[in-house]
Amino acid sequence: MSRRAAVGRALDRAGGSARHNERVTEQIPVSRTTDHGTAKLMPDVDRERAWLLTVDGAPQSYVDLDDPQYLEFEYARRLGFVLDTLAAEGAPLGVVHLGGGALTLPRYVAATRPGSRQDVVEADRALLELVTEHVPLPAGSGVALHAADARAWLEGAPDDHADVLIADVFGGSRVPAHLTTLAYVRTAERVLRPDGVYLANLADAAPFGFLRSQLATLAAVFEELALIAEPAVLRGRRFGNAVVAASHRPLDIAAMARRSAADAFPARVEHGAALREFTGSAGPVEDSDAVPSPAPPDGAFGIG
Repeated sequence: MSRRAAVGRALDRAGGSARHNERVTEQIPVSRTTDHGTAKLMPDVDRERAWLLTVDGAPQSYVDLDDPQYLEFEYARRLGFVLDTLAAEGAPLGVVHLGGGALTLPRYVAATRPGSRQDVVEADRALLELVTEHVPLPAGSGVALHAADARAWLEGAPDDHADVLIADVFGGSRVPAHLTTLAYVRTAERVLRPDGVYLANLADAAPFGFLRSQLATLAAVFEELALIAEPAVLRGRRFGNAVVAASHRPLDIAAMARRSAADAFPARVEHGAALREFTGSAGPVEDSDAVPSPAPPDGAFGIG
């Protein structure tokens, strides 16, 4: 199921669809002004305890409280595909999530890898309060929440703190500039254990100036890189998400490719020489020349 379908179903609920009126009294949309915008939690018409989170109209997260392993958004499934390859099935991981949203991936990790220790860093304290109030984490989830700027929190975190670091931070629909630089990536590497894996949800369109610069920045620090995206995005036909994985250890490209190709919205995994060719002559981003990721062309592309 696509993010577009999730938005449509949630809007159907928000508008009081006649065939679901008997359920509207059970779950109703919630709207609140937070530190960085207007957040809305909208129930899904087709899944009894599922919610879509939007901020300033942009879809940010989807969560099903009855089935935390269900990942509605395509990019979230791709992050899940990578997470599933990083350790033996069910083995706990130490995970840092930069960007909180509705805590979709922390719930997924807690469900698939019980005993995992997770930190979620979200700059919008009021958004965290909204989410934990209306779609709370289960007891004993092992998730610690931190209301802080992502880079500032990382700079204060200890060395070798996590097995995985997932960056899914958007201001509106753009990655903030200070989370795109070589200094930031070096800080992320320090916080990761030697065999740790950095994952990022990015978005761009042809000619891919931003995405290529991010690949070059990561390649300056990590030996192994992989990119997962829909073929239409990689061919420059539309603006879209791209999941990037970076590490010092080999990534299980074959497993990632199988899962991505078999998805309802198939994606391709690029790595090695093909990814270096895609990156081309792009260079690492320094703090002095960093800019946010490009805005979606229609202003309505949902991230997170």
